[in-house]
Parts: sequence; C-alpha cells; structure tokens
Amino acid sequence: MTATPTFRHRCEYWGVMAVRGVVRILPDAASRWLGSAVGMLAYAVDPRHRRVAVTQLQAAFPRKKPAECRAIARATFRHFGRLLIAVLRFSTLSKDRMRARVEFEGDDRVRAALAAGKGAIIVTGHFGYWELGGLAHPLVLPPFWVLARPLDNPLLHDLLERVRCATGNRVIYKQGALRRVLRALEQNECVAILIDQYSHGAESIPVEFFGRPAPTTAALASLALRTGAPLIPAVALPLPRGRYRMVYEAPIEMPSADSAEPVRELTQRCADVLEMYVRRYPHLWLWMHRRWRADGVAEPSRVDMFPAPAPDESD
Repeated sequence: MTATPTFRHRCEYWGVMAVRGVVRILPDAASRWLGSAVGMLAYAVDPRHRRVAVTQLQAAFPRKKPAECRAIARATFRHFGRLLIAVLRFSTLSKDRMRARVEFEGDDRVRAALAAGKGAIIVTGHFGYWELGGLAHPLVLPPFWVLARPLDNPLLHDLLERVRCATGNRVIYKQGALRRVLRALEQNECVAILIDQYSHGAESIPVEFFGRPAPTTAALASLALRTGAPLIPAVALPLPRGRYRMVYEAPIEMPSADSAEPVRELTQRCADVLEMYVRRYPHLWLWMHRRWRADGVAEPSRVDMFPAPAPDESD
C-alpha cells in the first residue's frame, strides 16, 4: 500500500495491535468471551448491518419465526467478533502450536488434484473461520495464493497481509490478477477464491442461492474450464476448546461436454456447496453483507468490521 496513513488509520492500527497484544496472553476461554463481547457490541451499535442480517435471514428461511432470525443474527455477530479475536490470537502462535489446534479432513483431495499437474482452485466464502483456514492450510499442504481486495487503512492492510502470509501463503490483488492466477495454476499451485459476495459487471453471472438469484463471479468457473484445474470447496469449522477443523470437499463435478451453459452450471454447483454449509450452520455466514440486491434492503453507508465489494469488485 502506498497511501499515506491518516491519524484515524494510525489510531485504528494501534488499537488493533493493542488488542492483539492482550489476546496473545489470554486463556482460550477469556479470548472467546472477549470475541463474543466484541460481536455483541457491534450488534448493539450497528443497526444498519443488523437490519440487513435479519431481513436476509427472513428471506432465506421463510419458515423461521422473526424471533429465530433475530437470534441467528445475534449469533452471527457473536461469531464474527470471535473470528476477529481468533485471527489476532492465532496469528501470534508458532506453526507447531497452530498445527496442534487444527485437524484436517479431505486434505488428500488437494494432494490428488496437484498430482494431476494442473493446480487447484480452493473455493470458499466468508463462512466459519476462513482466515484461520488459510493460515492452517500450509501447515500440511503446499501454500496457496489468496485473491483479496486491499483494505482502506494502509496500516491494517499491511498487517493483514503479514498475517495471511505468515505460514507461506501469498496474496494476489485485483490489478493484474488474472495473469498471476493463470501463472500460479500453470505452475501447479493452489489459488483460493471467495465466491459469496455480490458481483456485477462483465464477469457476473446470476445463480440460485437460497432460492433467489444472486449475481456471482464467473471467474472460478471460467478459470477451471480454461485450465482444467479442479474446484475444491473448503471450509474451516469451530471445534470445542479453541480448536478448528479444516474440511476439503470432493472436487466440483465438471459440466458435460454438451452443456449449454457450462460456466453458469459450474458456478451454480459451487454456490450449492456453500449453501449446504450455510444451511447447516447459518450463524457462521456473513449475513451482514447484502448478497441479494433486489430485496429492497438499503446498503449500509459504512462497512466497518464487515467486508463488502468495491463498486466493480467480486472478490
């Protein structure tokens, strides 16, 4: 990042660093309590995102009562507070201590994909503990490239990049991303891409998500069809006592040669896997991001602790 940090940027950065310094010495139970408190504070002071979360939950789960949707929304805020604290805490651990906290399921699927020599595309979303999953991945598998968007705060941007790269991963930002992703796949490497944010423009394609059309980036499907790299869904789930499970699903089945719309079909299959997990654990997904834009929900004027795409960004 080349932007000059403002006074506010510096205050935000040192606030995060102070919290990071505290949580690295806290017991696990205390850090989880702190994360829950951060999430519930956000729930209390952020009515815009709270309304978006509840409204989208009611539309996605029409059979649930309003009180149930509000309860899931509170749990979602609590989860993202815990995620924030968990990332700060996890990033201070040694690789051996990280490895002791994570169990892996399906990692042989990634090894099998790489054995074919065409690289692999890890498909994920803002679900569960995806940032911790990224940190944990290189502990048992070759590091991957992460597609991401820059943060507005240049100091926090640099901090997050250091965290993401601490175990060997590398970050690709939007400028020149396609060329770098293709090079990585040609070199038989993994690339991780999030698929669950609103997308528009030339690379957007509508797919069904919870029974409603959701504009989604077609980049994953296009890359897979162009390069032959398999699409492997991955999620990081919480376990008791500050542990996590990294799950790699079977590669997404490729469309048949006579498919009329192979990109749409493949993108839909990726969305279906994510929806399956969100239905199982609805409080672990980012309901605060306005995934559907035709539902009359006003876009929050500020992003704060929850990510949103730039005007032409699909993440």
